[in-house]
Amino acid sequence: MKIVIFKMKPLIAIALAALMMAGPGAGAAEKQVPSSKAEVQLSFAPLVKSTAPAVVNIYARKVVRQRSHTPLFDDPFFRRFFGREFGFGQPRKRIQNSLGSGVIVRSDGLIVTNKHVIEGADQINVVLADRRQFSATLVMTDASTDLAVLQVDTEGKLLPMLELSDSDDLEVGDLVLAIGNPFGVGQTVTSGIVSALARTQVTSSDLNFFIQTDAAINPGNSGGALVSLGGKLVGVNTAIFSKSGGSLGIGFAIPANMVRAVINGITKDGRLVRPWLGAAGQPVNQDIATSLGLSRPSGVLISKVYKGAAAAVAGVRVGDVVLALDGHEVNNQQALRYRIATLPVGSTAPLRVWRRKKILELSLSLAPPPETPLRNVTVLDGEQPLSGARVANMSPGFAIEIGLDPFARGVMIVDLKRGSPANRLRFRIGDLVRGVNGKKVANVTQLQSLLSTKSGKWEIIFERGGKVLNLVIKG
Repeated sequence: MKIVIFKMKPLIAIALAALMMAGPGAGAAEKQVPSSKAEVQLSFAPLVKSTAPAVVNIYARKVVRQRSHTPLFDDPFFRRFFGREFGFGQPRKRIQNSLGSGVIVRSDGLIVTNKHVIEGADQINVVLADRRQFSATLVMTDASTDLAVLQVDTEGKLLPMLELSDSDDLEVGDLVLAIGNPFGVGQTVTSGIVSALARTQVTSSDLNFFIQTDAAINPGNSGGALVSLGGKLVGVNTAIFSKSGGSLGIGFAIPANMVRAVINGITKDGRLVRPWLGAAGQPVNQDIATSLGLSRPSGVLISKVYKGAAAAVAGVRVGDVVLALDGHEVNNQQALRYRIATLPVGSTAPLRVWRRKKILELSLSLAPPPETPLRNVTVLDGEQPLSGARVANMSPGFAIEIGLDPFARGVMIVDLKRGSPANRLRFRIGDLVRGVNGKKVANVTQLQSLLSTKSGKWEIIFERGGKVLNLVIKG
């Protein structure tokens, strides 16, 4: 049976409270009946009463255009006589609704949820546990974490909120509650434990570093709260691992530290600015560890360092192994990116590296990815092979913004007009244009100049996936 990742969450675990009260020595050999009325009445109810009011239902609406499906007019024979626009083939507007959950993280009405919950919405409504309704404004979305931030106008009234915890204090085995609106049945609370931490192979989001839990989570729980027994937000529920679409006991939440970093990184104009290491590498396996003199496989072996970026300024070199950042061990590229992303721009953090069988302590000054050269986004036109392509000068800042390789340099195709010459010639988004008719291309202005010269034959040299390709077009 096919296994699918759904954007929501998993399962149960409740009867641990009595065992906890019985003490660490209690086990299968020492089963006991409750010894007092207080033990019989153990309940999560006080915790739910204090936290559930801060978890909201989110209703997102968008208008989509679609054609009515009538098999008769799909037949080419009938289209030949009646045309594509006849009768039922006319496009019609339809309202599409999506349902999810959200968490109030500031009493003035700031709410976090999942990006996929409000994706493409024309209207977003928020309903509180006490049935009050608000129209929400989208502040920003972040594809790298699948988070979205909303704001509602409370007219000066304070709303119930959840304080964000330090999710690094979370341990496997801790009890947690999941609060959300599964299947649209209304606010629901489930309990479970933290099953695992730092899960990195869950979704296609760049900054995978999830809390895994077995608290029952289902469709509609996306964007809801994962709450500690201390009444704080430890994570935002975002995905489940399921064969059927329902809870199977494996759910994932975005850690509160990442939620905090996203909120704090929002600029006045609604952009998200986060620091960039400016280095990339690979996990250290046993063979690499042995060759480098490490006692065990650990850290990230650096293979690229971007000149002038934070890592280069701190003194990181190709061949170094990054062992820890800000006191936290890192064992793969995802963990390293997560640790960087949770730190504020402008701060400094200790970076521990392994170089020539010695441990070095470096100081990393955290800065956003540089945006030089200026992007100069341009749509190419005219009678030439790249007509219809949108190109730009690449920089780390721009590449990260559009989800491409931050180490790419040169002129890149960032969009293609459908049916254009560039599209028909099968150029792709992400192609780097390296040369035109034997002359190297350094920037967009130079590319425009080279393409403005009429030619009976075009030779376009471009790079795709690390391979240099040559396309020759005769006029």
